[in-house]
Amino acid sequence: MTAFVLGTLAIYYYWFFTQPVRRDPAEARRHTFLRWSRFFKWVAGMRLVVNGTPPPPPFFLVSNHLSYTDIAVLRLAAEGVFVAKQDIESWPVAGKIIANMGTVFIDRENRRDIPRAGELIDARLDSGDGVIIFPEGTSTRGEEVLPFNSSFFEYAARRNIAVYYAAVSYSTPPGELPADTVCWWDDISFFAHMFRLFSVKSWTATVTFGSEPITNTDRKLLARELHERVTEAFTPVE
Repeated sequence: MTAFVLGTLAIYYYWFFTQPVRRDPAEARRHTFLRWSRFFKWVAGMRLVVNGTPPPPPFFLVSNHLSYTDIAVLRLAAEGVFVAKQDIESWPVAGKIIANMGTVFIDRENRRDIPRAGELIDARLDSGDGVIIFPEGTSTRGEEVLPFNSSFFEYAARRNIAVYYAAVSYSTPPGELPADTVCWWDDISFFAHMFRLFSVKSWTATVTFGSEPITNTDRKLLARELHERVTEAFTPVE
């Protein structure tokens, strides 16, 4: 825990104080996010397996959601930023760091916030970033993929954007704690779960990318088809 907190702050503040002299601030942000993801992989004892080919940025990609660990896993597998729920932005210290790494925040309870978030997503895509969303709306234990909230697809459906997809799963070796220890599904705090996560000496994250993106101008049909594709690619966490 101590190594994670100090390492995260060191990486962030190096980026923060050197940002004014960077020739390409967007590329510096991407590199910092990647550096942090590699650091997390090391400190957490994670092994990464990637099946399929990640889409080249810019892209719009959806995935199932098991834990905050998905952030580092998907960033290591593909170059993108994330769409997150609005209340994360208010987290002390962490909210500021997450925001500065290009995250788009959205109020899922307010449909009128979708156009604003859509403009930010447009800006990320125009700047060459991939955009990654978790349309289940919550993290799970990994037994199944929950139905996708179609409101997440209003932006893509209106613009007829091709949506890529991926499935994330976790496993642990024999004799280790069960793999659902990595998933943040029960009612405990972020730091309590992270303390438990770091008690797992080694675990494997597997990302499986779909072969072809999906397009549909009907957001409900788009959500349904992507849910089916992600479910087919998903390996339940056991």
